[in-house]
Amino acid sequence: MYSISWLPSFPINLARSRSRKLNKTQLHNRKRQINAMRAVVQRVASASVEVEGRLVSEIGPGLLVLVGLHESDTDADADYVCRKVLNMRLFPNENTGKGWDLNVMQKKYGVLLVSQFTLYGILKGNKPDFHVAMPPQKAKPFYDSLVDKFRKSYNPEAIKDGVFGALMKSQCSWIHLNLQRIQMRQ
Repeated sequence: MYSISWLPSFPINLARSRSRKLNKTQLHNRKRQINAMRAVVQRVASASVEVEGRLVSEIGPGLLVLVGLHESDTDADADYVCRKVLNMRLFPNENTGKGWDLNVMQKKYGVLLVSQFTLYGILKGNKPDFHVAMPPQKAKPFYDSLVDKFRKSYNPEAIKDGVFGALMKSQCSWIHLNLQRIQMRQ
């Protein structure tokens, strides 16, 4: 079991520390880039979430999705993440023999959503800083609306979630993908 509340995945932008020079277009685009909602999507044989030793949610085969909310996230970001997660072709098709052919809805598998503010952690020196994560007062209703989007887009009984803001324990899988919506400012 891993404590999800302190998932050790802090994005560090190594490209800035290297001596590679950016051209004017790359510099302009970097300034216009807006980081938005992040999701770590894990294909699992089963997944469960515990809070204080009590089982809160569990699924059989499907996806465990850690969701990090950025302070600038909008409903468009939630729509994007919901659509992408539900349509990712991460499962094998036994009929054709293709390994990455079917999505979670086609397989009728479960989705376990877990709020994870540490996905927006950055290292300042040796200390994590979460200042760009959405504040909890705003994040809880936004996260709840994201869970509702998943339930409306798929089978409501197949969508499970953890307890917002709680120290949760979960299992990890071998296959995981990072999904982040990056927009450009107008």
